[in-house]
Amino acid sequence: AVAQGNAKAMRNLGLHYENGDGVKKDSIKAYKLYAQAFPLLLKEGEQGDVWSQYILGNCYYFGKGVTQDSKQAADWYRKAAEQGNSNAQYNLGCSFYIGEGVTQDYDQAVNWYRKAAEQGFAAAQFNLGSCYFCGQGVTQDYTQAVNWFRKAAKQGFSNAQCNLGFCYAEGTGVEQDYTQAVNWYLKAAMQDYELAKDNLHELFDKDLISKEGYTNFDEWYSYKETQAIDTSN
Repeated sequence: AVAQGNAKAMRNLGLHYENGDGVKKDSIKAYKLYAQAFPLLLKEGEQGDVWSQYILGNCYYFGKGVTQDSKQAADWYRKAAEQGNSNAQYNLGCSFYIGEGVTQDYDQAVNWYRKAAEQGFAAAQFNLGSCYFCGQGVTQDYTQAVNWFRKAAKQGFSNAQCNLGFCYAEGTGVEQDYTQAVNWYLKAAMQDYELAKDNLHELFDKDLISKEGYTNFDEWYSYKETQAIDTSN
């Protein structure tokens, strides 16, 4: 169907590539398909199709198939976000956070991050946690920050795993626990998150926790998940 120029098939295949759904994630292929399907996306977006609205936001944001326009991007994200699309809610939250295409507004950023986070969108959970940690758009609350970092961390989001490790290491928003700190840092480090690697080395170098039980610390990345401690706390 794609080879025959079916625009809807192009759009749908683009979504698969964007999300890594059944195929290897490939944003370049996704946006190439979106650019080819742009006339259909515009028509369906104007008719209220939520995924077309979200994709149009991305096309305008990145300038794929159309001239880059952050305001148009935010407008399309808002249309999809108001229909409950978590991807669009997250992107709109980012737009408000940095003031791109809209006036910067941390309150609105938190509003849209929360809507996406409550649907389980890991990046939004992490960003919402960061807002609580820094007191941006909400009253600073380290306990809430840890709560949202944990939700994202349990989904494998490396930024959140690192931040959760930091909270355990410092006793910020949670009881200090170096063992839990190491465990979460390890999870992020095994995804090549550089800050987590640095923080791990700092904990061990300062002898804040024993290396015993961690396989060949000099090559800690060989650490096996089967050795992991309980992270339910």
